[in-house]
Amino acid sequence: MQIISQIAFLAAFIVAISFFIRNVRRLYRNIKLGKAIDRTDRPKERLSNMIRVALGQSKMVKRPVAGILHILVYVGFIIINIEMLEIVIDGIFGTHRVFSFLGGTYNFLIGAFEILALLVIVSIITFWIRRNVVKIKRFWSSEMKGWPKNDANYILYFEVALMTCFLLMNAADYQLQLNGAEHYASQEGIIGGFPVSQFLLPLIDGLGNSALIVIERTTWWLHIIGILIFLNYLYYSKHLHILLAFPNTYYAKLTPKGELTNLEAVTNEVKLMMDPNADPFASPEAGAADEEPEKFGASDVTDLNWVQLLNAYTCTECGRCTSECPANQTGKKLSPRKIMMDTRDRLEEVGEQLNKKQPIAEGKQLLDDYITREELWACTTCSACVEACPIGIDPLSIIIEMRRYLVMEESAAPNELNVSMSNIENNGAPWPYNQMDRLNWAKEN
Repeated sequence: MQIISQIAFLAAFIVAISFFIRNVRRLYRNIKLGKAIDRTDRPKERLSNMIRVALGQSKMVKRPVAGILHILVYVGFIIINIEMLEIVIDGIFGTHRVFSFLGGTYNFLIGAFEILALLVIVSIITFWIRRNVVKIKRFWSSEMKGWPKNDANYILYFEVALMTCFLLMNAADYQLQLNGAEHYASQEGIIGGFPVSQFLLPLIDGLGNSALIVIERTTWWLHIIGILIFLNYLYYSKHLHILLAFPNTYYAKLTPKGELTNLEAVTNEVKLMMDPNADPFASPEAGAADEEPEKFGASDVTDLNWVQLLNAYTCTECGRCTSECPANQTGKKLSPRKIMMDTRDRLEEVGEQLNKKQPIAEGKQLLDDYITREELWACTTCSACVEACPIGIDPLSIIIEMRRYLVMEESAAPNELNVSMSNIENNGAPWPYNQMDRLNWAKEN
């Protein structure tokens, strides 16, 4: 029976890891659909930013209640799953608490894991109440209906179930050790520390060893299979940020938030115009005449750079960006969170076509089919969304690229902007006054 259990565990583990690797490859392929961009400069500063923001959660605690609870869940969940290594070894080789040779250190670790598991459960219950009972506004926006809303709750239920299984498994294991059950009891005494699960013993009081083994094995299997399922569920969930927050913060923009990038093609054109020695009628380089002209801005996900696509997959859908957006606060349609969610949804649609080995279908794109022009022009470019994001996502950069496409490719700017640009072209200023009349106001005084 033991060997069957070991084979079953090994098979389940291999299948889960294989599926996870497949999803990681698809994720990498989708992100690399974006244009190349160099984010390898200033490595020490990037590493510092990743450690401070992704690992240290420095921006999360700007909202203390949610921040502290998130840290408890994050740290607790990650540290508790260090025991995954022990579970994997026990599952493959049929051992029991293989790291127990660490003695007192092992007992301390198991005890700390249990306390953290309890704190995780308390934090998750608080999150569920904030989301579903208190109904904090940013969790109930129009883009948070359907799957996004359900996904957030599924994760909460999942984590409570995993932590509960962990504590019940330990309680049954502890009772079996107290009973001196074969395979569980040790000559060295009780293995592990059980400061929380010992209070669950009344629930299993009076059960025989056979029943306790059933409980311990069932919760052991549910815990490990649950973690493997959770690992593969991440690809389809907003909780992919658990993995992607680290590269996302490392490759985040380090320049000032209000500083916009220039299009290289436009910059080169201006330099050519300003060069008195340049020949504007010079023949193009060999083969250049046959090249397709560069597209200005972005109308679809493949026009964005790979960091922007990484941003889309990393979005936690927490809504801090939208809650800080002045356009959204004044009733405009713009929601920076929706910009990121729409970008990810469109990228997933393109990725699904690639999975089926189909060419990317024409006639559908990010602009208009997902993100409306009204949303794009509602943005004030204040960078509040970028500042608010706890993991360095930049919705503004996507908005700017799509605006560039509208202006430079379709000449589809709002009338007010077209008037201002015409005035700049004709008068050297956004106002409708001739340059010769610009100082007339001084004469009146």
